[in-house]
Amino acid sequence: MSQKKSVLSGTIVQNAIKESFLKLDPRVMVRNPIMFVVEIGFILTLILTFVPKAFRSSTPFWFNLIVTIILLVTILFANFAEALAEGRGKAQADSLKKTKKDITANKIAGSSVKQVSSSDLRKGDIVLVSQGEMIPGDGEVIEGLASVDESAITGESAPVIKEAGGDFSSVTGGTRVISDQIKVRITSDPGESFLDRMISLVEGAKRQKTPNEIALNTVLMSLTLIFLIVVVTLSYFGSYLNVNLDVPVLIALLVCLIPTTIGGLLSAIGIAGMDRVTQFNVLAMSGKAVEAAGDINTIILDKTGTITYGNRMASEFIPVGSSKEEEVGQWAAVSSIKDETPEGRSVLELMKKLGYAIDTTLASSGEFIEFKAETRMSGIDLKDGRKVRKGAVDAIKKWVAAQGGSIPSDLTASSDKVASAGGTPLAVAVDNQIFGIIYLKDTVKPGMRERFEQMRKMGIKTIMCTGDNPLTAATIALEAGVDDFIAESKPEDKIAVIRREQAEGKLVAMTGDGTNDAPALAQADVGIAMNSGTVAAKEAANMVDLDSDPSKIIEVVAIGKQLLMTRGALTTFSIANDIAKYFAILPAMFMLAIPQMEVLNVMKLGSPMSAILSALIFNAIIIPLLIPLAMKGIAYKPISSAQLLRRNLLIYGLGGVVVPFIGIKIIDLVVHLWV
Repeated sequence: MSQKKSVLSGTIVQNAIKESFLKLDPRVMVRNPIMFVVEIGFILTLILTFVPKAFRSSTPFWFNLIVTIILLVTILFANFAEALAEGRGKAQADSLKKTKKDITANKIAGSSVKQVSSSDLRKGDIVLVSQGEMIPGDGEVIEGLASVDESAITGESAPVIKEAGGDFSSVTGGTRVISDQIKVRITSDPGESFLDRMISLVEGAKRQKTPNEIALNTVLMSLTLIFLIVVVTLSYFGSYLNVNLDVPVLIALLVCLIPTTIGGLLSAIGIAGMDRVTQFNVLAMSGKAVEAAGDINTIILDKTGTITYGNRMASEFIPVGSSKEEEVGQWAAVSSIKDETPEGRSVLELMKKLGYAIDTTLASSGEFIEFKAETRMSGIDLKDGRKVRKGAVDAIKKWVAAQGGSIPSDLTASSDKVASAGGTPLAVAVDNQIFGIIYLKDTVKPGMRERFEQMRKMGIKTIMCTGDNPLTAATIALEAGVDDFIAESKPEDKIAVIRREQAEGKLVAMTGDGTNDAPALAQADVGIAMNSGTVAAKEAANMVDLDSDPSKIIEVVAIGKQLLMTRGALTTFSIANDIAKYFAILPAMFMLAIPQMEVLNVMKLGSPMSAILSALIFNAIIIPLLIPLAMKGIAYKPISSAQLLRRNLLIYGLGGVVVPFIGIKIIDLVVHLWV
């Protein structure tokens, strides 16, 4: 599935332009205090344009009108930035709404099955879903096993296996069963499904502000209040110097001094951060979770189903006696051709990986012997009379001995070696001869070691939690490349390690998919549940990975850091911008009364009127020019806080001072000719 979306698609831009005007409603604008101050200034200058005597203004009509238009454009540009960021989330929400359909459900009522609308289903109802049918609502499989197509939700075409019990029983409404039949217990009422929550959550307009954003808003509002007091005081200061400072001029000064640039882009940065997470198929329940991901110090990972596949897979063929590895593989494959279990399929996969040919003709007409708890082995009886078996070592030894066969002297040592490494040994025998051992182990997902190495470079500690014994846990931890592990862990152990890390002032992320992971997911600062996991896990987490790829935490962390870096960079740029604008407007206002202020007119602007208008125009157009940066974000590189501060000051601090000097001067050259 393509993860990239066009930032400026025609429909999104058109809707954003419309929203820019709708957001002029003061009840909406008051949510952004800085731009609300600009809107008040716009209303005042609008009144002064047509009723100049209202505030005894002596500025010409054309000046008041131009200031009014520039202030309106400034507000519209800020609204456009926010609406554009919201637009991508709403576009995805609209596509999800198309996915949501009223499906006919086969509800089980006593001993009968009746067809009802999916909208009539309630939590606790049990439905029967057969091949080709849509799952009518979120639920858990309570009986049966089926292959489910979740592409409508995740975008991935590969079907997933859902079965009763364990950590792969959760199903999502709107997905389709493509094989077999399952009974599902509905776990949500109408309007409360996972799809409903996705629709509401991806609509950025409903995003709550994060603590960091609230703190930054407080700082920006404090600066706005300070400059408001300064501007009001300037009026009296000007009277003392016999300088008439009209209200439109003071409003223009205030708008240029307060941090309008970051004020206009702040919401867009936060919404775009959540949207970038969604583009990686991770559903963030709140902006706080995305932002917290940027400061993560420790990640707790559940082993089964997260770091490993959760099924024991064939990883090696070990010959015993005088046998060869290829012989062990050949007979293991013959016994597994009709074996549909994960272990059986993994034997055939290992044969392909090793490059050994598989002779399917031997087993084609044989009688498959299924695994039974009593015999603890499975296999096939060939047409030529030979019997092939694979199973527990002691069970195979007894079976061979019963047929008069001998036990290879190195069988016990080989099986003990596999067991001591945390694996499961399966012996392979044909009639009265044991050929070797299949080494089964819980396989680490590809690329995990490299991903954990990336986390280490980002300064993030990885801890694996597993219920396995210490020896098995150590083997998996070494293979996966995690920094630490906790063996034989219970749910309370996972919570304990999270609290221990948090007590040291660290932010902790947790990934998991099982019901037993739910308490830890809720305790963690960032809890990421796998979509393949249980309902309990997804409800406890504040993020859900729709692709069930635990290594994706790296992208989430990078996006969180990118969000913080983008906000910091644009805040630095905005404040530096204001410094340059001081040199444009203040000298222009007082040069006539105080000739000595000419020394501050370093830009050599044409006239007081053109200086004020040029600064206002630059103040307006810089917002849309920075929208792509706010939406895309600053490129993330794993560097220290000190390096990041130096980089921000050098690029965005210095750039924020230089760019306005150049921009305002160029605009003034044009404006001065016209004025």
